[in-house]
Amino acid sequence: MRYGIIDIGTNSMRLLLAQYNDGVFEYREKIIDTTRLGEGVDSEGMISKESISRNIDSLQKLKKIAVDYGCDGIHCIGTAALRNARNGLDFVELAKKDTGLDVEIISGDREALLGYLGVIGGLNSIEDYFLVIDIGGGSTEFIVGNSEEILFKESVDIGALKLTEKFITSIPETDETIRELRKYINIEIRNVISKILSLGIPMKLIGIGGTITSVSAINQKLENYSMEKIHLSEVTIDDIKSQVQEIRTMTSDDRENIKGLQRKRSKIILAGEYILIEIMDLLQKNKIIVSEYDNLEGYILFSK
Repeated sequence: MRYGIIDIGTNSMRLLLAQYNDGVFEYREKIIDTTRLGEGVDSEGMISKESISRNIDSLQKLKKIAVDYGCDGIHCIGTAALRNARNGLDFVELAKKDTGLDVEIISGDREALLGYLGVIGGLNSIEDYFLVIDIGGGSTEFIVGNSEEILFKESVDIGALKLTEKFITSIPETDETIRELRKYINIEIRNVISKILSLGIPMKLIGIGGTITSVSAINQKLENYSMEKIHLSEVTIDDIKSQVQEIRTMTSDDRENIKGLQRKRSKIILAGEYILIEIMDLLQKNKIIVSEYDNLEGYILFSK
């Protein structure tokens, strides 16, 4: 069967085109549009008219791509921005009216589950327990499990776009800004990290989402994004800390031209990387594996 799965995220809208038969992904392609649905949601509590219009337009375009691909069905999920905005359901109604598509606003727990299932779908063999970390634009999900069971899952309302809007008002960032940003992240995640550590089991780290895939692409200095080169690549904590040190010296224009980084992600990459640094530091982990299989693939696997 041919699937079209659309994830309406806080920072970007993503379409997965996939052919999946007999437990195998025979074809996968992802189209990403940076639409910033969650712009201003944290401070205003509402999705702006401009953001709604921008995202409905993108949804129309992605629907056409999915139809042209010959999808047997198109499924849409909405995450943190739609969960948290007071007018999230208004967006869902307008999307149905203008595009004919049903948008399902999923919970943080469901988002975590789909990410976990996607990761499993992209691994060749699963023996050990692993912690999946999904740093999005408006939330970060944590799941501990293996191929047989999930031991823990939780969603925290911090994300790369959300924290950029909250803390980063000028570039380059001041030392005080970075201290406040890191302190806030630490406070927000320390409880969930304590729960994970209390499980008392060894686990590998696996990262999904735009922050970690961007970190890997920057690390590899990719001229063009390659799912094959990103998937199952590894990044160390020293790699990440080296990146943020270099990025902090750059102007906005310089950041837009970082090799491996999408131009539209340049404004929020620093906040995303600091979330990852704080997580890895608290867990005392030096390395993270990057997965290109995420909640989009997970949606297909969940439906099976």
